[in-house]
Amino acid sequence: MSNQVSVVPNTGISVTAQTIQFIKHLFPVPRSFSIRLWDGSCLSADGQNTFELILNSPYALRRIFRPPLEGSAGIAFVRGDFDIEGDIFQSFRLLDTLGQISLGRIPGLLGEWLRLPTEPVTAHLSRVEAHLDGAHHSKARDMAAIQYHYDVGNDFYALFLDKRMIYSCAYFPNGDESLDEAQEKKLDLICRKLRLRAGEHLLDIGCGWGGLVLYAAEHYGVSALGVTLSQRQYELAQQRIQSAGLADRVKVELRDYRDIASGSFDKISSIGMFEHVGRSQMPKYFSNIYRLLKPGGLFLNHGISAHPVIERYGNLLQRLLVQRGSFTMKYIFPDSELMPVSEVNWMAERAGFEIRDVENLREHYALTLRQWVTRLQTHRDEAVKIANERLYRTWRLYMAGAVFGFETGGININQTLIAKPDHGKVSLPPSRADLYVS
Repeated sequence: MSNQVSVVPNTGISVTAQTIQFIKHLFPVPRSFSIRLWDGSCLSADGQNTFELILNSPYALRRIFRPPLEGSAGIAFVRGDFDIEGDIFQSFRLLDTLGQISLGRIPGLLGEWLRLPTEPVTAHLSRVEAHLDGAHHSKARDMAAIQYHYDVGNDFYALFLDKRMIYSCAYFPNGDESLDEAQEKKLDLICRKLRLRAGEHLLDIGCGWGGLVLYAAEHYGVSALGVTLSQRQYELAQQRIQSAGLADRVKVELRDYRDIASGSFDKISSIGMFEHVGRSQMPKYFSNIYRLLKPGGLFLNHGISAHPVIERYGNLLQRLLVQRGSFTMKYIFPDSELMPVSEVNWMAERAGFEIRDVENLREHYALTLRQWVTRLQTHRDEAVKIANERLYRTWRLYMAGAVFGFETGGININQTLIAKPDHGKVSLPPSRADLYVS
């Protein structure tokens, strides 16, 4: 092993032997995955092998398990210290394994980990950690946070999204839809839940690349305004509006929704946006939307919500060791915050709204993300050429991790239909059965 240690200092034990000992104690049999070390040594799976954990360096485990574990493991993966071959989604079940480690085992594991070789980190992530200035959720800081995530490049996102480039949960009513079909069905479900009618004025907050406003104008005859904080999304949305010949009825603006000072909208949608708002700003979020919505109007709030059970991942010490969400906050969605849907909807009611319908679509988001990850992996070479290897690995990791969250119920995705009653009246039919008539 050139430029790599072969013996653990002051012990005479080979690094390979020390590493294997640590792995066996951390992940005892039965083990449903195999492990391959940098020198070709292997630990087989017990029974069917769901994936293979590949350690590319004798320093990999020391880096992976440096607290907080989520951030360290994420950085180590992006750096290429280790790889996952096979079912990357199954690999996230190791988080549950780590969460079940008893307090009594931690000192012994810590001692073994400290005996693993360490090397000064000289290489840096090309995806620089987000460093945002200014007050939390100020307009300038929110724009910087959004552009950090979304402005990595339209060509990059086009590699794994559907043809309309919808970057939110698709809808799979039959379970066998293609991604294009499922995203179109999601757009149509939103329009039907909002009971859109020709001539109405729709506002879409956080409109992305303009998929919903274009669909609603084309299929439901509305006039639509979309707002986004992403420069790249805004530029492509403008091109798509012109190409569709809908410039007379559809506009997309590079604008903070809080800066919409005038206008009265029949319907408002917010799809995959309120996760960026923050708990402290949520009352203002709803009061702004209440102000912009006509009496009797409808608002569809669609976004990811947190599971309210805080003890899900073990005791306090274990939660401190793992610090779930730390990698995402630094390298994916800075300043984002997930809240239980019950808390979100309570804040909507406090603003004067009436909750009319709540639907949990978390299984649909797991299916969506699985397709995104598969498509990204298929286009790996193009992704690396457009961006770089580490950005590709970052997105592959975060989306695969999200699949685990949705499939296990750690996070949810909810569509909430909200009304602004007009003296107690809301223009809705007595049943929602019409929403599910194909």
